[in-house]
Parts: sequence; C-alpha cells; structure tokens
Amino acid sequence: MNATIPTTSHYPAAPAAEVSSSHTLSVLVDNEPGVLARVIGLFSGRGYNIDSLTVSETEHQKHISRITIVTSGTPMVIEQIKNQLERLVPVHRVIDLTVAGPYLERELAMVKVRGKGEHRVEALRLADAFRARVIDATTESFVFEITGKSDKIDQFIELMLPLGLVEVSRTGVVAISRGPEAM
Repeated sequence: MNATIPTTSHYPAAPAAEVSSSHTLSVLVDNEPGVLARVIGLFSGRGYNIDSLTVSETEHQKHISRITIVTSGTPMVIEQIKNQLERLVPVHRVIDLTVAGPYLERELAMVKVRGKGEHRVEALRLADAFRARVIDATTESFVFEITGKSDKIDQFIELMLPLGLVEVSRTGVVAISRGPEAM
C-alpha cells in the first residue's frame, strides 16, 4: 500500500525575482540653487542609476523647473525613489509618467559623420529615412540633427558607425503627459 505524503514546507516561498524596468519621472521643483544637486545626491547616495536627466525652467513667473529623470528599477525601488523625491523640500510634485497614463517623450541628438564618396551618399540616404536634418556640412563631414524616441536615435547612431561616425551629443529625454490636463 503506497500512501502519498503531502510535501508542505514550513518556510515561506522565496519571493519571485521582480523585474527591473525603465521609468520616466517628471519632477516639478523650485528653480533655486542647489535643487538639482539635492536630487542627484538622493540617487547617488542610495546607489540608484540615472539613465537620462534633463532640467529646465518651465514657469518663469513662478520660478518652477521640470526635471525629467529616466531610471530603472523594480516596482519597489521606483516607489522608494518617488517617495524620497517627494520628501525633498523644493519638490512640488513627482509623477511617474510610465504608469500615469499616455505620455510623449523625445530626445534630440547631433551626430557627426565623416566620409567621402559612397559613405557620404549612404549617410545622407539614411538621414533622410530617419528624418534627420543636415545642420552642418563640409566636403568631408556632416552634422545631423535627429529628434525622436531614444531607440530611434540609438538605431540611427548604430547605422552611422560603419559610415564614419565621429561624435554624438544627446540632450536626454524630455517628456510630457498627453491630453488637456496639466501634470
């Protein structure tokens, strides 16, 4: 006679490994000296990485700036980041655009490519396909201006590598929620 013995454990199951994902945070702050350093200090002091960072004054009369931060982490880490940002004194509001609803994000890059002959022609053809504009040209090089999502810019840069890519300068991500409501 064979009896089946149930296999139960007295130990709780280990939590499943949470998946890290990229999040775009929009942070409204007072435009005053030291605010950006405090925000950056929060990230570096806790070992969080910043993938992209842009900041600019958005409401001149109210002295308000918007900081757009792209960072990665598990849902728990992202929640910690948001909570810690909200506790900083000059911070008015923190919105995780990734989960708040539909939003738009763009980045600008200037891409310098050196080449002659067929490489030049191919660089111009690809630039046209990606809707990149020529903003500087010499007999041996081009500087292209391209805007769009970061992955589009990454693809353009990757295609320019074998054609003589010399230098890249990128702005970082800017983002805004869609629809008529303000953040």
